[in-house]
Amino acid sequence: MKPPPRAPSFRYHPEPLETGSVDWSDQVCACCGEARGLIYKGPVHATEKVSLCPWCIEDGSAAEKFDATFTDADAPAGVPEAVVDEICRRTPGFSGWQQERWLFHCGDGAEFLGSRGGDELSAAARDAVRQELRGWSDGDIGWYLDALTRDGSPTAFLFRCLVCGTHLAYTDST
Repeated sequence: MKPPPRAPSFRYHPEPLETGSVDWSDQVCACCGEARGLIYKGPVHATEKVSLCPWCIEDGSAAEKFDATFTDADAPAGVPEAVVDEICRRTPGFSGWQQERWLFHCGDGAEFLGSRGGDELSAAARDAVRQELRGWSDGDIGWYLDALTRDGSPTAFLFRCLVCGTHLAYTDST
């Protein structure tokens, strides 16, 4: 019996199997034509609907062949175009209910750590959610933070700055 494949390494999405963006499958990749044991499950913005393996995302061949992107990244000024390109075209995205977005900090993309409940968020991530909800009453913000769940709605998407280690987050719901 052959050992399970090792997923490629992504700087900005280090655990795509854990986050559910990549899963075990015998499906054939539309880019390389191989069934490599893993298939990408996240959003694909492309010229046609395709199933892709993480290796073709990592090396950029899926982005090239299908003019594909895997996430939206509205980067702030000062983030190098090469970083935005790597996040959009060579990094697995993730699925949410509303429009997903990638977070940035310290002039770089942050790494995506997955969805989390309110009790799983660091103080810095909870502060980021409070900023997102500015204008809400303190009581409503507290209620919402307590309602966040890893596997349901509403949820928080957790990121970590690769430069300073600060946790960042934003929320999503149905």
